[in-house]
Amino acid sequence: MKLKGSCHCGAVTFEVESKTPQPFMQCYCTICRKTQGGGGYAINIMGISETFSATGTENVSIYRAPMKQHDPEAHLAGNMRHFCKTCGSHLWAWCPKYPTYIYPMASAIDTPLPVPIERNHIMLESKEPWVLVPPELAQKERRFEHYPDEGIYEWHKKRKLEA
Repeated sequence: MKLKGSCHCGAVTFEVESKTPQPFMQCYCTICRKTQGGGGYAINIMGISETFSATGTENVSIYRAPMKQHDPEAHLAGNMRHFCKTCGSHLWAWCPKYPTYIYPMASAIDTPLPVPIERNHIMLESKEPWVLVPPELAQKERRFEHYPDEGIYEWHKKRKLEA
């Protein structure tokens, strides 16, 4: 499935092919929560790096988070989060450890996305008390204190949802 995305102000646009377009995983870690905003979580999708193209890349800034919040001496995350310099929209993430894939934020996608058949709420150990998470059995909501055993690709494949 071809995904098209952009920032809020339109300075950056991008396209990427994805075989895993269901926005099913909501991450509540402090990095996602503080860089994405919104409901206290972030949702990313997996795209194929070799199909990725972007315009307005001169307007993109990259952030690598320290693995310990508020500790400038902590080692940096491998994940490189890309933002629009003008409006601040979080657009995509990329990690050199997994160069085959790029992870656009569902909130930056303009293409209509499929409604996920279930959702995984991950990194709940970092969730803020004000963030409400649906009960585990409600509408196939699954909860994980850390990462689940299956990743984005395995989740789609197991459910025969590859695009």
